[in-house]
Amino acid sequence: MTATLLAGCLVLATGCGTASSEGRTTSSAPDTPVSASAVSTTPTTSVPKGPEPVKPIGDAINTRKVPWTKAERLSKGTKIRLVWTSGVAPCTVLDRVKVKETRKRVTITLYEGTAPQAKDVSCIMIAIEKTTTVKLKKPLGKRKLVDGGKS
Repeated sequence: MTATLLAGCLVLATGCGTASSEGRTTSSAPDTPVSASAVSTTPTTSVPKGPEPVKPIGDAINTRKVPWTKAERLSKGTKIRLVWTSGVAPCTVLDRVKVKETRKRVTITLYEGTAPQAKDVSCIMIAIEKTTTVKLKKPLGKRKLVDGGKS
């Protein structure tokens, strides 16, 4: 078997052979080089360029609070973009976002669960980043931003 790196792809070539009486191996496969045009350089999977944007579905089952890892102010503080680590859909989906605003603090709680159609689905166990944007009633200003999933 020979391995050749061609256009960023590893190409493996195998052939059938027989041993001669002198102990040498002879091959019945012709020595034909593989051209670069015969190798596909198109990736079969794509790598996300950032967190996957998601919206609440509202009907997840087995919901639980989930802490977020990053919060970014948008639109002069009237919107907050949250980022958190999650699993893949439909096994792990954003159910709802709860926002509690007071004069001194804004508490945002993310709730995740399983989509109802995931009853008989097998999901891979992989962590991915997700993001959602929350609109506030008033700009955040000097109010403290609190993660409701950490309590």
